Amino acid sequence: MGAVKTKRMPRAVREQQMLDAAVQTFGQRGYMAASMDEIAELAGVSKPLVYLYLNSKDHLFTACIRREAKALTEAVRTGVRPGLPADRQLWDGLTAFFTHTAQNPDGWSVLHLQARTHGEPFAAEVAAMREEIVAFVTELILAAARAAHRDPEMPEREVAGLAEALVGAAESLADWANATEGVRAKQTAATLMNFAWAGLGSLMDGRPWSPPADGA
Repeated sequence: MGAVKTKRMPRAVREQQMLDAAVQTFGQRGYMAASMDEIAELAGVSKPLVYLYLNSKDHLFTACIRREAKALTEAVRTGVRPGLPADRQLWDGLTAFFTHTAQNPDGWSVLHLQARTHGEPFAAEVAAMREEIVAFVTELILAAARAAHRDPEMPEREVAGLAEALVGAAESLADWANATEGVRAKQTAATLMNFAWAGLGSLMDGRPWSPPADGA
């Protein structure tokens, strides 16, 4: 009787298995401390196979960044339901963001901490993801503000600055939430909505805050 042949795992599935192990290792141990031996062992494959599929530690780390960045941006975009009031769309987007970062803390560590501190090529990958999210938030705020004022000349630069501030606050808050036991994604989203929407709501109602006159 011949030996029973085992079914080979498809390459794409095997690669995802390696990336899962790499994200966990990079996210928890850091880029410098992570070893290819450790990643291969966690993935249940040989180290030569990791090199065969993903070439080098740098290429593996880049693949992790790209996968996690794509997953995060898709989570935010699909979390927002068009046609709802502006505050509901922002709430949905923030909830999707914080839900994803809470459910994928190692991936968030790779994106927000490791990739930004270990060389320009890695930082550039994250910057591209961040620009996409900022552009999406800018579009959301700009459309809501223009609709509220019926003003097609609403300054996009001003709204882009608001989006930058909002995304930056969300990034910092995600770090805090992941490090604080018992904080749920919706609580984190509500914290940022309470902080930001009072100002955004006033802006959309045509009541922006103005700095005092010189000498006041």
